[in-house]
Amino acid sequence: MRVWNGRKAGRTEADLQPEATIFQDPRIRSVPWRDLVVVRGWEVVAELLLPSVWLSLSLTAACLGWYVVALGLSFMFFLAGLRVVHNAFHHALGLPRWGDTAVLWAMSLIMLGSLDAVRFNHLRHHRLMLGDGDVEGRSAEMPWWRALLYGPAFTVLLHVTALRRGTRQLKLKVIGQLTMSAVWIAFVFGYSGSALLRYHVLSMGAAHCLTAFFAVWTVHHHCDRTHYLARTLRNRVKNAITFDMFRHIEHHLFPAVPTCHLAELSVRLDQAAPELKQKIVF
Repeated sequence: MRVWNGRKAGRTEADLQPEATIFQDPRIRSVPWRDLVVVRGWEVVAELLLPSVWLSLSLTAACLGWYVVALGLSFMFFLAGLRVVHNAFHHALGLPRWGDTAVLWAMSLIMLGSLDAVRFNHLRHHRLMLGDGDVEGRSAEMPWWRALLYGPAFTVLLHVTALRRGTRQLKLKVIGQLTMSAVWIAFVFGYSGSALLRYHVLSMGAAHCLTAFFAVWTVHHHCDRTHYLARTLRNRVKNAITFDMFRHIEHHLFPAVPTCHLAELSVRLDQAAPELKQKIVF
């Protein structure tokens, strides 16, 4: 049986379209990556603590009334949260399966919505590669301004698609997480009387409306389904402030490699196929 990234063929995240000829490139197939899959204990802890640091800072700023600063910090929290749940999508956090599940439920409450719905569409995105039916990748073909405006509809579409196409088990998870979020929002606005919690809920809603642009368009615009599937980033400062989330061609080629090891993977990939770093995010 064919194996890619250590996962058996047929697993959703490895079931890649034949049009993506880059996966057949012998240079890419020769890149060593298996040693990068292993996540050390301290890396697991650091990964899980990363969003909490930014969440604490954003809430502190909001509590002090520094809302402009708080919004920037909330954006950083959302990005850090996306990094953590994205690794959980691919079981690359270094946790057992139940741990990944717990992370998705906890972050669904903090970030709002259903992250299992997002996971469903993300794994289909890996399988369909910007092709027909790739709901997550749809904004990649839009002008930047349209991708921004598309944000609210994008969030709704992710959940609707998961409910329409997912298994019964997935549908129950999505409904459960959406119900949990709805109860939380009702409590915050109906009973808590906390301006701080209201700020956080509103900032998370705004962040969701920006994901079609920041999480999809930025890394996939003007890409194709053959060689240049996604963009990447090499500037150390820019990668630091974006938590290495924009090393995206690396992720598509080797989805089992955790984000904390993408920098090393970039070095190896540049040696094998240096032309891939030509498509830069920003």
